[in-house]
Amino acid sequence: MTGTEKTPAATPSFRLAYVPGATPAKWVRIWNERLPGIPLTLVPVAAEEAADVLRRGDADAGLLRLPVDRTFFSAIPLYTETTVVLVPKDHVVSAVEEIALADLADEIVQHPLDDVMDWERPPGRPAFERPATTADAVELVAAGVGLLVVPQSLARLHHRRDLTYRPVTDAPGSDVALVWPEERTTDQVEDFIGIVRGRTVNSSRGRAQAPAQQEKKKPAAGGARKAPARSAGRPKPGARQAGKQAGKQTAKQQPGKRGKPRKRS
Repeated sequence: MTGTEKTPAATPSFRLAYVPGATPAKWVRIWNERLPGIPLTLVPVAAEEAADVLRRGDADAGLLRLPVDRTFFSAIPLYTETTVVLVPKDHVVSAVEEIALADLADEIVQHPLDDVMDWERPPGRPAFERPATTADAVELVAAGVGLLVVPQSLARLHHRRDLTYRPVTDAPGSDVALVWPEERTTDQVEDFIGIVRGRTVNSSRGRAQAPAQQEKKKPAAGGARKAPARSAGRPKPGARQAGKQAGKQTAKQQPGKRGKPRKRS
């Protein structure tokens, strides 16, 4: 390699982390349609590890559950999930359409160590020991040991035929947001922000814009040029001369006037 040769630039890419229950499929599809030359890689992460993954730079941005450290991260809230209680199908709660937190006061409610709910005070009675993960808590509920309150997407993710869930009307929702390190707002992050915010390809704020409109075509060389419009009161070329000739002809046709004869002295 000679000294004049340049190292080829790295192909840009985008890595998107997402926590269990988050659904990036719609935005990934739009990305692939708009930016087919920039690969998007999905990075599944546990909820409790998601922030550290972004801090280390193992992903460019992520779909995380709030709250996050806003002194380090930027975040755009995307949606709020309904909170539900997961119960065995033969539990009394399954006979109603929805419940309130007060209805769980006498129930053992599992509170796993990776709980994504931002509780000020968890509902129900605490279990003897906290399960390590949400998946472990689901197994305990299936075994008849307590109930579990989670975002609806996690209840669907851990679906079992022997379990069901019901909305909890007064429980806090779970906010899902697009999160990224503020100091690492790359071009690809800006592109993904435009997608999740619903900007069109032609948006002036988005980077992935449609090609600019073509410039107005100039007249071809040697082509016909349109004659300039004339004012209504201005005669056409030659009209003045034709008018003079017509006047002379008229004068010849009219008999001339004769004066009185002059007296001879």
